Amino acid sequence: MSATRSPKVAERVAPKASDPQPPKKKRNEDDGPDFSTLLHAWIESHRASLVDSLRRLGKQPIGSFFTCLVMAVALSLPMGLSLLLTNVERLGGSWQRAAQISLYLQLDASPTEGEHLSEQIKAMPGVADAEFISKEKALGEFQQQSGLGEALKELPQNPLPGVVLVTPNEVDKATLEALRQRLAELPKVQQAQLDLVWVERLAAILKLGDRFVFGLTVLLVSALLLVIGNTIRLHIENRRTEIEVIKLVGGTDSYVRRPFLYMGALYGFGAGFLSWGVLAYGLNWLNDAVVGLAGLYGSDFALAGVPAADGLSLLLGAVLLGYIGAWIAVARHLRELAPK
Repeated sequence: MSATRSPKVAERVAPKASDPQPPKKKRNEDDGPDFSTLLHAWIESHRASLVDSLRRLGKQPIGSFFTCLVMAVALSLPMGLSLLLTNVERLGGSWQRAAQISLYLQLDASPTEGEHLSEQIKAMPGVADAEFISKEKALGEFQQQSGLGEALKELPQNPLPGVVLVTPNEVDKATLEALRQRLAELPKVQQAQLDLVWVERLAAILKLGDRFVFGLTVLLVSALLLVIGNTIRLHIENRRTEIEVIKLVGGTDSYVRRPFLYMGALYGFGAGFLSWGVLAYGLNWLNDAVVGLAGLYGSDFALAGVPAADGLSLLLGAVLLGYIGAWIAVARHLRELAPK
């Protein structure tokens, strides 16, 4: 038998280009849906939950509005007090002016030396500003404020020294005392005086205000969680039969929970938007009286509005609180929603 095949046999055995190719192996259905299908289903489920939540809130516009309004009031009180404290710190220029360090210069210090010392102190760390008051200016202010102008004119020479008023960067007892000691060692400085009692009082007032705002925030946030939790609980009770049917046909806990979480976030968004508006309107309304009062004292002080960053933080925090409140309410009642 020949070792080589005949041309006809080889032609008959070799596949032709025109011959149909074997079908590709089909995807096994047991592998489940691919990633794109799962992603599309997940997005569609969230979209449907969001639309359903908006539709249900739209069916009860008055009740939804008053729920958001109650939440907005709870959010506005601590935020408003915090903004008022921030504005009060700006009253009279800054709180740091209340903690000024007075440097009394030696009597033989010239105005040029006083100005040079003032510029030197301005460049020191921890100092916001330094102002030199000459002996002549100090005497004129004392004559005007004391009412002893005629008597002081009889003095043979000016007994008042030049003064450098140093404004620190921060109000802190330990920091101010260290700064005072450094300033007392400068040349031509006879005495460095600091009213530490007033600094302590000021720090205590600010600390009290911060603690009061923090405590009020904790109480109102707790009340806010109770309000949103009770609201979501009522929605759950109204849809109890529907939820039991969904779980009966295989609906997961996350599928049942999703629309209520969107509902809580929407309540929070509405409350945050209303709270932002209430704060902006309230500060603007109060500002008219503040400007009038400040004008009587020759000041141009005015309340600052709600900064955009604080407003966005308020809105984001309200949405987060609504989401958390809804999650707590659903998690508490999820076990009761199992079909019996």
